[in-house]
Amino acid sequence: MRQLLVINPNMSAHVSALLQRHVQGAAGSHVAVRTATARFGAPYIACEASYAVAAHAALDVWAHEIAQPQTPPDAVLIGCFGDPGLMALRESSPVPVTGLAEASFIEAARHGRFAIVTGGERWGPMLQRLAQALGHAHALAGIHTVAPTGAQLAADPEAARALLAQACRDVVRQMGVQAVILGGAGLAGMAAAVQPQVSVPVIDSVVAGATWALRAHPVPPERKVAGFDVAWVGVSQEMAALGTRCVV
Repeated sequence: MRQLLVINPNMSAHVSALLQRHVQGAAGSHVAVRTATARFGAPYIACEASYAVAAHAALDVWAHEIAQPQTPPDAVLIGCFGDPGLMALRESSPVPVTGLAEASFIEAARHGRFAIVTGGERWGPMLQRLAQALGHAHALAGIHTVAPTGAQLAADPEAARALLAQACRDVVRQMGVQAVILGGAGLAGMAAAVQPQVSVPVIDSVVAGATWALRAHPVPPERKVAGFDVAWVGVSQEMAALGTRCVV
């Protein structure tokens, strides 16, 4: 059975439960999904500072999980629409790694130019930067952030669905896109509710992440075993154990 490790880089147990339920549901019974929650950081990632700490938290929880006496993962999914720590974790992992945003970009780009609808105004420039770094800026027509954060949207699903449906319709009309990404772990499952009210495909970032995990990965990671190319000081025991043994 294929093993998928999902990392929630914030400390919200509610978000972890959403990720577990929706990723497992999308992946099906032939994939064993295990969701792990950050051991430190913010309850929700909504600014540059919390994003930076979340990258460390993602690496830490990954090191902790692979140190446990359990079947190692065949792939890793960062369960945050913003993918904190993606490049560092990909560099350190012997198995494929992606995040909700990258998986969504890939899925949405199959339809043509796309827009992003998500919660929290500070995410706009952060996601634009990520799209540029991942090579998807040419296909991204724009980013629409609604005022509530993803956590606030998840806390009131009924109001969130109405707000997000209108935002999706607005970006289709204003930007002429062929797809819309509804981004955010806390918004898992809302795309299906919004879709009947929107004329183009609405991509659920969590489902896109699960779909990515089910696909073959033609380019294997360069690293054969998990590890960091640095001698750590002051990090968790599990991270230190994966670090370079000699101090440069």
